[in-house]
Amino acid sequence: GIGPTQDDLTREAIAAVTGRVIETDPESLIELRERFQKRGFILTKNNERQAQIPSGAIVVKNPNGTAPAFIVETDRGVTISLPGVPFEMKWLVDNEVIPYLRKKFNLKQMIHYRILKVADLGESAVDDLIGHLIAGSKNPTVGVLAHPGQVDVRIAALAEDVEQANKLIDNVDGQIRKLLTDNIFAVDEETIESVIGDLLSDLNATVATCEDLSGGSVATAMRDAAGPSFLQSTMVNSHTSLDKIASEGGETPPFTNGADKAVALARAIKHTAGATYGIAVHGVEEGEQRSENLGTGETYIAVSGPFGERSRHVRSAGRGAPDRKRAAMGAMSLLRRELLQLD
Repeated sequence: GIGPTQDDLTREAIAAVTGRVIETDPESLIELRERFQKRGFILTKNNERQAQIPSGAIVVKNPNGTAPAFIVETDRGVTISLPGVPFEMKWLVDNEVIPYLRKKFNLKQMIHYRILKVADLGESAVDDLIGHLIAGSKNPTVGVLAHPGQVDVRIAALAEDVEQANKLIDNVDGQIRKLLTDNIFAVDEETIESVIGDLLSDLNATVATCEDLSGGSVATAMRDAAGPSFLQSTMVNSHTSLDKIASEGGETPPFTNGADKAVALARAIKHTAGATYGIAVHGVEEGEQRSENLGTGETYIAVSGPFGERSRHVRSAGRGAPDRKRAAMGAMSLLRRELLQLD
């Protein structure tokens, strides 16, 4: 770390390894004082440590935080120390570190990425469809990375600039889209939440949720996605409560199976909340063992909207973070398909 606390030892470690001493950079200290004064704070002694660097280091100003970054050059190579706060680090990498490295080492080419985000297909299914592109890829290369309920397909091209890289990437991108079709829901920084939020806004539609085993993860995801379009969330922990919610929404229990119950709950919560769309996630655990991932059981997801209902069956049910994330992702993907009227 390069912050103010006693366990931030990066500067001391680099100084020791490179045979340097720690010194205070006067300009960084002045900037620290000014930053603290603007916020109405007093610069304490421990915070002054953030202006310290190994002697002879190149100071890299950090406009998004208090700790400046620094670069130490030696005969053996270069050490670059950056703050760990993600948005600070990313800005510095993009705007300071990469330009420095390109100039320092006369780098003509860089690796550029495009991430295609896929839902409703597992990692093995994606590999089965595009495996030949992965195996035969050189520039650009193609790889996959699995998350709960989502698979990322990464296309990486080596080129002198973004424009040239995009030309290389576009060709492979087109081939992948033909194979994965509408299972691709987003690109790069886009998320399923941002995609759904835009769709709901375009349609002037609202949504409400009802869930049990997923523990509010669907409601949290939908609240992030829908913003003001999110009307109501209901989380329950017993079959009696589920039946009560269904009855209050005009549905008549008991239900034939888990899928029918999920559809009825989606209709009920839509009716009760006065929403355009209702989402329900109903999980049924099996056995005594409780797993953090891929728990034994069944999960049923349903969406009810102006054009009818659709449901999905997931062959796992658990209370751990991966299963909850998987349930939330499944619910949002099903809603996306309903909003776009995809099969």
